[in-house]
Amino acid sequence: EVQLVESGGGLVQAGGSLRLSCAASGFTFDDYVIAWFRQAPGKEREGVSCFNKHDGRIDYADSVKGRFTISSDHAKNTVALQMNNLKPDDTAVYYCAADPRRLCALNIFSSYDYWGQGTQVTVSA
Repeated sequence: EVQLVESGGGLVQAGGSLRLSCAASGFTFDDYVIAWFRQAPGKEREGVSCFNKHDGRIDYADSVKGRFTISSDHAKNTVALQMNNLKPDDTAVYYCAADPRRLCALNIFSSYDYWGQGTQVTVSA
């Protein structure tokens, strides 16, 4: 059974940090690109970051550049998202997703075959 399980969300004050983790199982992790997305209430889903170990490509949404860092541990089949200097606008449910086409495209949601259930991140002012 394919599973992507996010963890690490929570409530934090503005300026604080959180580290999200995405644990993958049930598929060949190395064959996929894993990306992070988020969706805030009343807003559209937004691509946050992706990491393609095959070509070394890393991409971030402009809104998180310089604050968020994506990393991958392929020995453990996990992808982490370190989020620093969090802002209230970062409040959202964060999802990880797996792309077999390895596009690492933050705006092509249909490229991602598998999605996790999400973890809530709330940043208070």
